[in-house]
Amino acid sequence: MKKYNVGILGYGWVATAHIAAINATQQAQVTAVCSARKLDGAELSAKHGGKITLYHDLDALLADKGLHAVSICSYPYDHAKQAVAAAKAGKHLIIEKPLALSWKDCLAIQKAVKEARLKTCVCFECRYSSQFLTTKAVLDQGLLGKLHYGEVDYYHGIGPWYGQFRWNTRKDAGGSSLLTAGCHALDALLLCLGNDVAEVTSYDTKSHSRIFKPYEYTTTSVTILKFRSGAVGKCAAVVDCLQPYYFHTHLVGSEGSLLDNKFHSNKLGGLNKHKWSELSMKLLDSGDVTDHPYQNQFEAFFDALEQGKEMPLTSLGDALKSHEIIFAAYRSAQTDTPVKL
Repeated sequence: MKKYNVGILGYGWVATAHIAAINATQQAQVTAVCSARKLDGAELSAKHGGKITLYHDLDALLADKGLHAVSICSYPYDHAKQAVAAAKAGKHLIIEKPLALSWKDCLAIQKAVKEARLKTCVCFECRYSSQFLTTKAVLDQGLLGKLHYGEVDYYHGIGPWYGQFRWNTRKDAGGSSLLTAGCHALDALLLCLGNDVAEVTSYDTKSHSRIFKPYEYTTTSVTILKFRSGAVGKCAAVVDCLQPYYFHTHLVGSEGSLLDNKFHSNKLGGLNKHKWSELSMKLLDSGDVTDHPYQNQFEAFFDALEQGKEMPLTSLGDALKSHEIIFAAYRSAQTDTPVKL
């Protein structure tokens, strides 16, 4: 048996990706699932290759003294109450994005985790992707110098062909284009430019296509970030586009620039400034959760538990900063005014 037993809350598409990734780590296995669905425990165990106890009641799962952590894969509107309950039960937390649908609920999670002295992993797993591990390495090596501008944009048409569409169209479930999916891009922008944001300005709109008419909220937004360093950033979150998935990244610094998987740097003598050089990294090019780098992230989380440390890159503190800016962007778009942090 591995060291950490994990319970899964919810059993939808993302939960199956979490189970596979957790079971593939060296340190943990999924031993329980809590779902309102009519599931068979024996079938679950056979499917996922390990003994899984099935629960239909959250309190019953949280009373399981054999569980060390829970992974929250439920609908976004359930995240906060489940995270707070799990923290009070002494379980470490893996929480799918978004943390919650309001800043108040985010702070409630923070309070519960702090009081229980637990560790948390928030699923901004793009930080653990080949693309952004490589991009961050380029930045840390100083190849772009000091950044003064960056844009990371999320283009992913979430229409009726996509399973999430069924509930994502609701305001009380999806929230906003940034909150439901574009948060990955904004979080990646903060990874690159830092999180010391002074002011947020955001505008939003939505498609005229009948395909996206069921959405109860605006499905395209553009957010401008003013950093205290003087740098400026931009994040577009577009979930009503008709095009292939695209995670656009463009960073501009005093010694060079990076565009997706291409770069130029004055630090490397002899490069042709009229042509990009290419980085051999895997780009984020799919919204399919089976393509997400969960295993790398979860390995880091369980390593952090072993060491009694906060996990790197996607701790609760990291995620709270991203959410604070997301909710500031929402206020800015609603009031048509900049929001200072």
